This record gives sequence, structure tokens and C-alpha cells, in this order.
Amino acid sequence: MVDERIRKLAEILVDYSTEVKKGDRVLIRADLEAKDLALEIYKLSILRGAHPWIKITLPNQDYIFYKYASKKQLEWFPEHEYFEIKHTDVYFAIRAPTNLREFINVNPKRLSERLKTLKPIRDWRVEKTRWVVFYYPTNALAQEAEMSLPEFEDFVFNSCLIDWKEMSKKLWKIKKLLDATDKVRIIGNETDLTFSIKGRNALVADGKKNMPDGEVYTSVVEDSVNGYIKYEIPAVRFGNVVEDIMLKFENGKVVEAKASKNQKFLEEMLNTDEGARRIGEFGIGLNYNITRSVKNILFDEKIGGTIHLALGRGYKETLSKNESAIHWDMIKDLRENGEVYFDGKLVMKNGEWFILK
Repeated sequence: MVDERIRKLAEILVDYSTEVKKGDRVLIRADLEAKDLALEIYKLSILRGAHPWIKITLPNQDYIFYKYASKKQLEWFPEHEYFEIKHTDVYFAIRAPTNLREFINVNPKRLSERLKTLKPIRDWRVEKTRWVVFYYPTNALAQEAEMSLPEFEDFVFNSCLIDWKEMSKKLWKIKKLLDATDKVRIIGNETDLTFSIKGRNALVADGKKNMPDGEVYTSVVEDSVNGYIKYEIPAVRFGNVVEDIMLKFENGKVVEAKASKNQKFLEEMLNTDEGARRIGEFGIGLNYNITRSVKNILFDEKIGGTIHLALGRGYKETLSKNESAIHWDMIKDLRENGEVYFDGKLVMKNGEWFILK
């Protein structure tokens, strides 16, 4: 029997997040362990009059590709997938990893090369489909979070099964504040960073793109970032956990980068392209049902009382001008000794936003 929480989540994803309607072409891309949720989404999409299809990714499939693919294969552009995404209205990414260290011994340059190749497909999906991403609870994710599977399932569903319309109202208050702001200053442990968001467009993330959700994000004036920042929460990419990242910025560009773990990987990602050393996104975590890091960006960037800055590609909707093959969020915990100033005014202290009180 399917967990009732899975049915409720499927309804949120289909009816709220993506608003599947009659005639929609719906692509459900899922990992094998998430088959129960994929089938619930498939069923609901049919009942709504849409045309869904499921694509299952098998365990180790991606690892085999990155281990054995030649340079020519890494650079080969899959026209059939480009055609598919161009004929997709709604895209579900239901991820259920069974091994979070799958790419730990894969040369990061191979991963970066493939990211560059697939960029047009990713851009089309982000900009021209109604999409949502969800991480289905698995033993691998639970282990990474240092929880039992039942505990992690409770954590996941607790962060998702909330009143998203009520959450949206709170997020819009923060958006209006961001849109009226020029200078931002972030102060915290080993952190003093300034930048401008003048003329940019803040977006509300209220469960329409990611699940769980609960953030407001915008872009920054690309050459305005100055200062330094330390990220207490580990940054995870391709199974590589990078800890205690410290970045120094001058005129928008990372000029110094340190990490206590996986320094080489950090440097490889920063050298992906010119835009990888610049900030594409400034985000604010506002889902206070998420109280701790589980080393998964979909959850961690939403932690209430945090902010995050993404290196690399910015979203065009936020009026970002930064182009890159990567988009890598790094999270700063401000719940202790943290302050955020907008145009010189203290707007958040120790994780609490005054406008929401």
C-alpha cells in the first residue's frame, strides 16, 4: 500500500506546483526507488487530461557513462533529448539516489565538460517548462543526514506537507523588500560581504519549482561583490562534500578560495568557466520547518535563518547577466551572530526577519 503522505505530496506537485491541465505534455523523470511517487504523479496527470510519460534512470547508469565515455562522447549533444524537452510542457524530476558518492572518483573536468554540453537542454527546461524537483527519501539520503530512514521520511514530508499558499504570503513580503533594495551587507562568523541588487528582480520560491521550497532569491550586480564569507554548512556537488568554504571577492570575482576538505574539487569547479567565479544568485532560506542541514541543497538552502549565494549561472528571470555551466549554491548560517542589512538598515538578526514578526 502506498504511503498516504506520498499521495498527498503527488497532489501538491501536480495541482499546486505545476498545475497540470488537460493537454499538457508531462515528462516524469525519476530514479528507480521513487517509482511509487512517479506512478502517483502519472495517474493524477492522466486524470487531469494530460499526456504523461515516465523515464526511469537506473542505479549506476550515470556512473558508467562518466567512467567509460570518450571525450567525443562527453561532447556529443543529444539532439533527441533536446527535441523531447522542446515538446514538454511540464517536467518532474523525482530523484532518489542510492549512492551519494557515485562520482567521488570521477574527474571533475569530465563532469564540467558534460555540463557545458547539456546546457541548452537545461536552459530550455528551466526557462520554458513548468518544472519541479523533489528528492524522494532513500537510505542513502538518510545516512547522509545521519538519520534512520523513518526519521528522514518524517523530516522530508514535514518540510513539504504545509500550507503553501500561506507560506507564499510571507515570501512576497520579503520579495517586495528585496526589490526596493540597493546595497546588501551580510555579517556573521568570519563574514563581512557587500553587494548590490539594484535593478534586479526577486523571485518567490513557494513550492512551484522545488519541493520542499521556501525561499526568495534574486541576482546581484555582477561586479559589485566585495569582502569575504565563510560557509559553515557543507557544499555538496556530484557527491563531493566541500567543507568550511571561505571565499574572498574583489569587484564581483572570487580571488581566493579555501576549504578544509576537497580544496582541489572546489578549484576545479571555480575554473569551469569565467562565470563560475561570480555570483549568479542571492537567496534567503525561509522554511522554518527545515531546521538542520542534511547535506542536500534542495533542503539546506531553504533552512529558515540562512542565506545562500550561488556561484555560476544566474536566472534570467532575476535579470542576472552571469553565464556559466555551473550553478552551485553555498549556504551561510546566520542563526547565531548573523546580521543582514539592506541599505544600511538591520532587517534580519540571528535568523529572524523583522518584517515577518
